[in-house]
Amino acid sequence: MKKNRHYTRRTFIQNSFITGLGLTFSLYSCSKSSPQPDPDPTPDPDGENDGKLAIIGAVIPSRIDANKGADLIIQGKGFATGDQIIFEYLTNRYTVDAKAVTDNNITIVLPEDLISGSTYRVTVKRGAQSSMLGSTVINIYFNAHIPDREGMTIKGSVYAAGVGLANVVVSDGFEVTKTDENGIYYLPSAKKGKYVFVSIPGNYEVSTTGKAPQFFQRLGQAANVVEIKDFELTAVNNDKHVVMVLGDMHLANRNGDINQFQQGFLADVNQSIQAYKNAGTKVYALTLGDMTWETYWYQNNYGLPQYLTEMNKIDAMVFNTMGNHDNDPNFVADWGAEDRFRDVIGPTYYSFNIGKVHYIVLDNIEYLNTNNRNYNAKIVADQIAWLKKDLATITDKNTPLVISMHIQLHTNPGLSGGNETTNYRLSNAQEFVDALNGFTKVHLLTGHTHINYNIERDATPAIMEHNTAAVCATWWWTGHPSYTAQNHICKDGAPGGYAIWEMNGNDLKWTYKGIGHPTDYQFRAYDLNKCHITKETFAPNYIGSAWNTYAAEYATPNTNNEVLINVWNYDRNWQIEVTENGQALGVTRVSVLDPLHIVSYSAQRLNVNAVPTADFVTSKTAHMFKVKASSPNSTLEIKVTDRFGKVYRETMVRPKALGYQMT
Repeated sequence: MKKNRHYTRRTFIQNSFITGLGLTFSLYSCSKSSPQPDPDPTPDPDGENDGKLAIIGAVIPSRIDANKGADLIIQGKGFATGDQIIFEYLTNRYTVDAKAVTDNNITIVLPEDLISGSTYRVTVKRGAQSSMLGSTVINIYFNAHIPDREGMTIKGSVYAAGVGLANVVVSDGFEVTKTDENGIYYLPSAKKGKYVFVSIPGNYEVSTTGKAPQFFQRLGQAANVVEIKDFELTAVNNDKHVVMVLGDMHLANRNGDINQFQQGFLADVNQSIQAYKNAGTKVYALTLGDMTWETYWYQNNYGLPQYLTEMNKIDAMVFNTMGNHDNDPNFVADWGAEDRFRDVIGPTYYSFNIGKVHYIVLDNIEYLNTNNRNYNAKIVADQIAWLKKDLATITDKNTPLVISMHIQLHTNPGLSGGNETTNYRLSNAQEFVDALNGFTKVHLLTGHTHINYNIERDATPAIMEHNTAAVCATWWWTGHPSYTAQNHICKDGAPGGYAIWEMNGNDLKWTYKGIGHPTDYQFRAYDLNKCHITKETFAPNYIGSAWNTYAAEYATPNTNNEVLINVWNYDRNWQIEVTENGQALGVTRVSVLDPLHIVSYSAQRLNVNAVPTADFVTSKTAHMFKVKASSPNSTLEIKVTDRFGKVYRETMVRPKALGYQMT
């Protein structure tokens, strides 16, 4: 990243900024455009305001535009040495001592960590007394004197440690540009998205609000009004970093989900994060969409703001991806349905860099809501156009790309004659793939399915998709407070969990972490002689006739001495080896249902005579492997080796019973 060593913030800071240059008013004016005196003369919660402190003729403009760290002169009579000025925005409170006081004004230095673009309540405090002076929108600029350019409606600076940064990508989601040698950028924006964002360069970070990175600035003025939006970055070393990939949380205040989330997932992921931090590694988090469930936004009063409360308990900076269930169900058509996400979370698509890896977040749901929240799995034209522009800024096509989007590119693979088969899931999949041409290392992170599978393309561009199972597993059902299973299992039999990606320069490694399990827990083996799923054992209260439909192949006994091995993060570079009495057994890849999930979800629903939800029932999965032993009582040695050479083992003592808590 090129820095200009001559063009700094100090170049632009004025000696003082006088508020009288803006809209002024008397503190006691009753005009419509002026803030009114504090209607509550009683002491504030700190017992400070006894209503006796009076400042006459205070001048607070409705808007303050100033360079960062500039002096602010507030005009008015009655200020005294020792007075303090307090700026309050939501829960943020900044207290500033007077720099100078005259008969007609008070001078302070604007706090450097004010959140630009926010509306602040301004109060003067003297000892135990205080009085409100007014409210104002404060815009803090690195350089308030960037000249306008014809057709350019957004301008600003990207800087770190008082120095402008060159060649940093900035976008409004439609237009894409780079900063010049002084860190200045211009955008000819129509302001449709109502924000502008910086593609954070590698080895830099932005500040956070809670755990949300503030890589974007909201736009609040008409399209023809030029707005200044700056981005301050902090230099870090994140070439070596870890990303916690979090799919499908579906928080909705039902099924005991909040308690399961807090006691299970949060405790687990924060333990993982802390272990990496203790080793000196930078850690980030990236969601894969469906953090909420729009069906329950209004019914349970639980939506995106409530999700943010839980997200802020994750001990890392969290980047978010939009899912189909994160659209507002009160709107028909895609753009309006996304507005709530934009208002609460931020951009629905964007890019950023961590170390040497370029990350791209896409919204691949075209939300229609013309028939019960229906949608198309599609990356709409505006996003495809933006994606091409973003990728065009990357000159080194060997740069690793990690692309996050909610709905998968490829369908859950099946098997035909032992060969893996799959199709495209996105309606404009080829257009998306074509946009990636030229890049040599592309990893696609997706969710939506609540199952795990990995698909590696041999074609160009070389894309590997990692469809990652859900934090919520089966929508929190198998841990339902009143159900017997009390485990946390996804539709493919994988434990509910998340992926851990370790990045070291251009070297990328990944694993799947089951919640409540050690990282080395990567497979589960079933003795099929003991996987006879009967109503009497698993759903004694069921009175219907559909048992065999849900129990499927496990409804009848299997006495073939077969063992089924579920390797949930399998890809074609893994190896599965099984020996019996020192003799290797033939291993066959199969696509079947996981028996533990059947008894943990469908059987639990049937036991209370409820119909299992079609989307939640067990999915066939091709990360299953079958071997045939010589007897029902022999002990098998199972060895599973992942693509990175790490070995996982089980000494399987048979017979092995099917149970809710089995490993």
